[in-house]
Amino acid sequence: MIKNISNLAAMNLTPTESIDKIAIKLTPKAEKFVKKGHPWIFESSIVKQNKEGKAGDLCIIFDQSKNNFLACGLYDPDSPIRIKVLQVHKAATINEHWFQQKIVAAFHKRRDLLQTDTNSYRLIFGENDGLPGLIADVYDTVLVLKLYSFIWFPYLHWIVKSLIKESNAKICVLRLSRALQKKENSLKLKEGDVLHGVLENEVVIFKEHGVLFSANVIKGHKTGYFLDHRHNRKQIGDLAANKTVLDVFSYAGGFSVHALVGGAKEVTSIDISKQALALAKANANLNDYKGTHHTMVIDAFEGLAQLIHQGKKYDMVIIDPPSFAKQEIEVPKAIKSYEKLAGLGAALVKNKGLLVLASCTSRVSADDFFKVSEKGIVTQGLTFECIQKTFHDDDHPIGFPEGAYLKCGYYRIS
Repeated sequence: MIKNISNLAAMNLTPTESIDKIAIKLTPKAEKFVKKGHPWIFESSIVKQNKEGKAGDLCIIFDQSKNNFLACGLYDPDSPIRIKVLQVHKAATINEHWFQQKIVAAFHKRRDLLQTDTNSYRLIFGENDGLPGLIADVYDTVLVLKLYSFIWFPYLHWIVKSLIKESNAKICVLRLSRALQKKENSLKLKEGDVLHGVLENEVVIFKEHGVLFSANVIKGHKTGYFLDHRHNRKQIGDLAANKTVLDVFSYAGGFSVHALVGGAKEVTSIDISKQALALAKANANLNDYKGTHHTMVIDAFEGLAQLIHQGKKYDMVIIDPPSFAKQEIEVPKAIKSYEKLAGLGAALVKNKGLLVLASCTSRVSADDFFKVSEKGIVTQGLTFECIQKTFHDDDHPIGFPEGAYLKCGYYRIS
């Protein structure tokens, strides 16, 4: 399949001259957060604004005491987070050079990762790299730009140009959040548009520490794949030789494939999605392995209970569910689910085997997650040794508290 290209020149994606500047003052409490580097300013925190704004207008925030420059950011009329902060304390001109510096700095943070046998990485991690609501993932020579706000549209030419230059990607694909897909935009851009180069196949093969995977950069979830567990997947592969492995919520088989390539004698992948498991099989088949790969299309909780009933035991059990709490009200239920999963998983681990428990729910803190996971293990009448706790890989740096979401615990069960 050849995707029609919509390159920058053809779409006239040049910085607009209609960007207005808006003078802003905040509540004392919000001002303190901004001074500490927090990138979000909510609508309720604004006490003075000299004009109405449109998406992408530049907000200049002045402090309360001396009316000095405090920060600048981009105005987002469609979000309760009304201003996404770009620069604090020191004034800056938000131009092509500014974006280039941000992207160069982000690329530099990933240099160690790119010295490995890996050509897939997150180049821009939104707020954590100083560009709120903007994600850029690279799969081999394809860069996928995912936007969660229209604030970036006036600056898109500069951004794409710098991303392509720094990553050396040959193709840039635009992905839009569901909210943005529902609205028209002045540039007439659509989900899946190719902003640079020619995309001959929407399925891109890439490497992760020498293991091959695929990402559908047009139709795949998020940008096509989940890159954040890379370091944990590699560790599972390193530990998997001659082991039996159960991968729960396996999705496209990240942990399963690394385990198979690492020499596991048997891997079972559980997911409720038949399509996801087909992709897991396909990803495994991109690589050489000798073990057996089973799949179970079933709800994870039901599948674990079924395996326990059958008396199954595994050398390694990995449980990596999707986020359980999109809203604060869902947190108590999420906590109970993590505890239940830990207990079910522990019951399936052989004596001295390994249970790996992960969470990507940002609203559940790492301390709470590990505490409830360990409680779930104990409720099974089992003891454990915590071998390791891991967090974000190099290409998912944390720049503010809410940016931290990933946590993973390794437990030796006995």
